Amino acid sequence: MNVEHEVELLVEEIKRLGTEGEDGKITVKFGVLFCDTRCANIFEALVGTLRAAKRKKIVDFKGELLLQGVHDDVDVVLQ
Repeated sequence: MNVEHEVELLVEEIKRLGTEGEDGKITVKFGVLFCDTRCANIFEALVGTLRAAKRKKIVDFKGELLLQGVHDDVDVVLQ
């Protein structure tokens, strides 16, 4: 799969799993994304897709790299 397509799929999954905040931005915890069965079936490398989306300023999260377990509580925010 190409990166642009995976980022588009990521946006759809964040919309499906996330909640809209008072600022209108949709947020989901990294652990929710990582542990979701549908996401696991779609994304071969979720962390890589998240990093690509962050570089394109489509999503934002604290840090450069998210690791399952350690960063489960980190918010992934759709920009």
